[in-house]
Amino acid sequence: MSRFPANFLWGVACASYQCEGGWDADGKGLNIWDEFCHDLTRPHIKNGDTGDVACDSYHRFREDVALMKQHNIRAYRFSVNWARILPDGDGAVNEAGLKFYEDLVDELLANGIEPLVTLYHWDLPSALQDKGGWLNRDIVEAFGRYAGIFAARMKGKVKKYMTLNEPQCIAALGYGNGVHAPGWVLSEEKVARVFHHLCLSHSAAYRAIKAADPAAQVGVASCGRFTYPEKDTPKNREASYEATFALPADDWMFTFDIFLDPICLRKYPDDIPPAVRRFAGTVDPGDWALMESPDFIGVNVYNGKMVDEEGKYVERYPGFPVTANKWPVTPEVMHYAPLQIAKRYGLPVYITENGQSCNDRVHMDGMVHDPERIDFLHRYLLELSKAVAEGVDLRGYMQWSFLDNFEWSEGYGERFGLVYVDYRTCDRTPKDSARWYAHVIETNGECL
Repeated sequence: MSRFPANFLWGVACASYQCEGGWDADGKGLNIWDEFCHDLTRPHIKNGDTGDVACDSYHRFREDVALMKQHNIRAYRFSVNWARILPDGDGAVNEAGLKFYEDLVDELLANGIEPLVTLYHWDLPSALQDKGGWLNRDIVEAFGRYAGIFAARMKGKVKKYMTLNEPQCIAALGYGNGVHAPGWVLSEEKVARVFHHLCLSHSAAYRAIKAADPAAQVGVASCGRFTYPEKDTPKNREASYEATFALPADDWMFTFDIFLDPICLRKYPDDIPPAVRRFAGTVDPGDWALMESPDFIGVNVYNGKMVDEEGKYVERYPGFPVTANKWPVTPEVMHYAPLQIAKRYGLPVYITENGQSCNDRVHMDGMVHDPERIDFLHRYLLELSKAVAEGVDLRGYMQWSFLDNFEWSEGYGERFGLVYVDYRTCDRTPKDSARWYAHVIETNGECL
């Protein structure tokens, strides 16, 4: 008997700015990452890297799809570059941009791979950022229009959408501490406003997609702080649940509930910090009726923090295992994360990102051997199967990422892919992990 449901959707993920390249091709408009990377007055990205070419998937997507088919991939979660569709964000449609994504979707379907579309993975059209970006409420209508245009074109082809990827990072990293584009550093109350507009924008897109294609499912890909219990006792599980959804004043932005509670429960959590409470007092009560609960929740899971039965963090021991980019390796989080999300929101769950950075290279035999990644994925998937065994309505798993790619402020210094990319030539070399994952998919996880 398999550890996973018979119809479990095994896939991979990537994002437009991280893999496409073609930054000024065929009528595409500027986006905030184009400008952030090109801003030489402030070096935002390690080594001055840009996504101008990245993996050149804009020109090589058929090669990528062929590699996916070769490795049994059943689903590809990719994002759409908003400025490729609407160069000004809310003006005339760029037909070449729509055709690119339609061609990609058609190629996936022809190869038996389901497209999972993320409408926004951080690359906002610059024309909208010039008007205030996510701080300006006008973006809600613009995002809804964009979503409707795309969904109408892809009706009957794309069955699953995610409106936003990691709204927590959009707000906290883009508008809170300025580490990501657009590089703004705003007050906490203004960051709370950004979160509110993201909630409303998700909801506007949800309605627009349903209007264009009633059969489509519409979710969101969220992230945040996860904890897991030191001991598997009812008391410790509850302490871990409470710690995961707590909103301390000094760490409230990187939490699931600051975004998901408003759209799923139509209210803020009870323990919102003072800055959010002050903003909440300015919210039009009618806004709560506009919130749309998603059809499913995508969860991006990389690591978590262990807590004891009192909900206090357990200090990691010296030499705790870490990935190449020094993220802790905590497989247990993959067991408890879906349980916690399902308990709070009662919706189907997809793991929309999970993977690790390794110091990969092409070995003398011409192969890329990455046993650390295989070990990481094996451990996390075994833990994920425990959530399935406990009854979580878990629909699929998207490994991050299919290709090595541009990793935001880290540039090309981190490699998360199942496929090695030589950035001088953009040549692709499947790693050992790609073949290992192909076998996992072929056996629906039985080989684990």
